[in-house]
Amino acid sequence: MATLLLPVSLLLSCLAVEAAAAATFSSRLIHRFSDEVRSLRAPARRGGANGSCAAAAPWPEKRSVEYYQVLVASDLRRQNMKLGARHQLLFPSEGSKTMSLGDDFGWLHYSWIDVGSPSVSFLVALDGGSDLLWLPCECVQCAPLSASYYSSLDRDLNEYNPSGSSSSKHITCSHRLCESGPSCKSPGESCPYTVKYYTENTSTSGLLVEDILHLASGSGQASNSSVSAPVVIGCGMKQSGGYLDGDAPDGLMGLGLGEISVPSFLAKGGLVPNSFSLCFDEDDSGTIFFGDQGPANQKYTAFLPSNGKYETYIVGVEACCIGNSCLNQTSFSALVDSGTSFTFLPNGVFETIAQEFDRRVNATRSSIKEVPWKYCYKPSTKEKPKVPSLTFVFPLNKSFVVFDPVFKIYGMEGLVGFCLAIQGTDIDIGTIGQNFMMGYRIVFDRENLKLGWSRSNCQDIDDDRSMPLTPNGRSPNPLPTTEQQSAPGGGHAVAPAVAGRAVSKPSAASEKLISSRLSLISLMPLLLLLHFLATFLHMNEPFSLIHQNSLR
Repeated sequence: MATLLLPVSLLLSCLAVEAAAAATFSSRLIHRFSDEVRSLRAPARRGGANGSCAAAAPWPEKRSVEYYQVLVASDLRRQNMKLGARHQLLFPSEGSKTMSLGDDFGWLHYSWIDVGSPSVSFLVALDGGSDLLWLPCECVQCAPLSASYYSSLDRDLNEYNPSGSSSSKHITCSHRLCESGPSCKSPGESCPYTVKYYTENTSTSGLLVEDILHLASGSGQASNSSVSAPVVIGCGMKQSGGYLDGDAPDGLMGLGLGEISVPSFLAKGGLVPNSFSLCFDEDDSGTIFFGDQGPANQKYTAFLPSNGKYETYIVGVEACCIGNSCLNQTSFSALVDSGTSFTFLPNGVFETIAQEFDRRVNATRSSIKEVPWKYCYKPSTKEKPKVPSLTFVFPLNKSFVVFDPVFKIYGMEGLVGFCLAIQGTDIDIGTIGQNFMMGYRIVFDRENLKLGWSRSNCQDIDDDRSMPLTPNGRSPNPLPTTEQQSAPGGGHAVAPAVAGRAVSKPSAASEKLISSRLSLISLMPLLLLLHFLATFLHMNEPFSLIHQNSLR
């Protein structure tokens, strides 16, 4: 059979060459702003933060000022991509240090940032589950900003004032990032926004503005320089729910995949690679770095799409293990969310894990007042409690180990008890929160759509360089945190507030979807050859292919 196939394949090759010489291939190019593309373009995009339809970006009239502005902006973005990132790492100008603040502040991690001209400092919560950076602004309904209201603050928090910043610009309803455009009376109005979060009745609303976010650049050993990055900010006039109770009194920085998030602006501006890292240490401090893609030896797992789109940082867990015992039927998907204090798993998975944990821990199960966790224990007076580890097993046998998956409760006499720091949830998707990220450098590699992790003390960015905690040796704004995670004198822990995270909305661009389309394009020559041979052999007629390439 092999001897018969060889002449046939040679014959087909010869026929293909001869026919290719006779055939005519043509490709008709269509400009991205042509009338033909305009007619094919979807009239609106859906899935805004407030659930409404959002208008597509305005279509520029040919040879208008807007027409040339859009083309130039596109050219600049392409040049930035060709030149590569201008900085290896960026971090807030106040320093890369983050702080975990307890009872008064919803148990979240915070960072000082500087915004505007002249710059004003804000203590913002860090939230990987939402997109928008918003600040209390022209307040109608905001949380108190006085230091006297918060036991851990030694100075007042600030309110953002767009009119007091020479670099601020109002975002109009015609702006491509204005999702509320259709509800505006005119395109020139200031763009309103509303973001609703998963935590019950928690939201922020106001107007969108553009202003400067002040950052510092550095690679660990190199001297730092200042960088001013234009970003879109929510002028948060009205907050509700947990944000009035102190979860984010001075604003929140969304770090999600949406176009309006700070990492998106920094990457599209060519300032840093499209990635960032968070590191939370055991002592309630940590770091944030924009552009950090992690060490070469880190473990990683791919992000998963939601409804066919990469909306947020979702990963798939194949199995869970308690100690050295891996459990059946414990696979689930989870949102990796720095804006949630604790970890939530689907009820079935939670019960399986909790029962195995209960079987292995050497402590007496006991109820502890005023805590939300179901599996709590009082330590033995005779021996130190031995807490088994919890392991999430990801595809390709990549394991993420939580060595101490408990929340410890202290009183005047010391350790009062501890609880398995997981709660069940009725929904199918879980949440891996801050508490299980402790001791890890977590890398959100948005460019390659994967989550990376490596054990870290949050001081070393790799083996031979130290992480810059503060630019030029300056001390960060002091924020004493003593006694924040201790229980009151009676030994009762105060239930932590679950941080809000934004209702998921579609990302404006999916690198993964683009990649799949490029793969199809790369197969086109082979598909064309096969189609040509079939046409030639069966119809004996040359053909003409018109390929329409529409740039959007």
